[in-house]
Amino acid sequence: MDLDAARALAVDAAEAAGDLLRAGVDEPVEARPKGEGADVVTDLDTAAEDVILRRILGAYPGHRVIAEEAGLVEGAAGGAAGDAPVWLVDPLDGTNNVAIGMSVYAVGIALCVDSAPLLGVVHDPVSGRTWSALRGGGATGPDGAPLRIGEGLRPGREDNPVLAWTQGHQVGRADPVAFPLRSMLEMRCGRLLQPWAPLVGWAMLARGDIDGIVGYRPELVDLPAGALLAAEAGAEFRRLDGGPYELGIDRSPAELSFVAARPAMLDRLLETTRSAEHLPGDGPGVRLAF
Repeated sequence: MDLDAARALAVDAAEAAGDLLRAGVDEPVEARPKGEGADVVTDLDTAAEDVILRRILGAYPGHRVIAEEAGLVEGAAGGAAGDAPVWLVDPLDGTNNVAIGMSVYAVGIALCVDSAPLLGVVHDPVSGRTWSALRGGGATGPDGAPLRIGEGLRPGREDNPVLAWTQGHQVGRADPVAFPLRSMLEMRCGRLLQPWAPLVGWAMLARGDIDGIVGYRPELVDLPAGALLAAEAGAEFRRLDGGPYELGIDRSPAELSFVAARPAMLDRLLETTRSAEHLPGDGPGVRLAF
């Protein structure tokens, strides 16, 4: 498979969806409840998703897609389970933001083979910028130049790093890990962002705008694209307990919890996550795959 061609197609699909979203947010957006939590969905989500699905499955009819709204979708040629490459599509990461008129959202597309991400694309419709990465091939910025996070901290952030937090929709208010861990992180950093759009945070980490991200039982559909982008830009990953981390789409939500940071920040972040009490369910045996 030509990954450069696949990346070009994914960039085109993400940017086409972004054009639709950018035009749509200028009009009133009606949000509907989705699931049992606080998540919502809009007509923009489904319209943008349709744009992406048509492009991917038109070019790769033998592939499968796991889409945020449609779930598992197979191309006209089908694909044996576990055999065909799988695309993960988040057509509008940040729907809750859009629903309240906050312009913080993104489009994410990833291609996975044997459960591991090989290609990731993140598009910001607000700025019109797109970032992409190939596993082992590095990350690329909007201008086509290589994207690197940098080893050291920015001046003034040695004791006041800027971090982001993300958690899955299934994490409840009374979760025994999420609240104490998030509180500890907030006390030990200069600012803890919770953008409600993880892909935006991943692009910020890959650019070096922020110093790290901690994720607790994150959503799967937007994780591979953003995490691959950050990893290929030089971010390092660990489990919350400090063990090696592997991102795969066959993992349970508990196994997907992570710490991702620029190298100079990783040990400090792990001191915080390891010192938090009660970290159940983050499972052993997760190995580095980036």
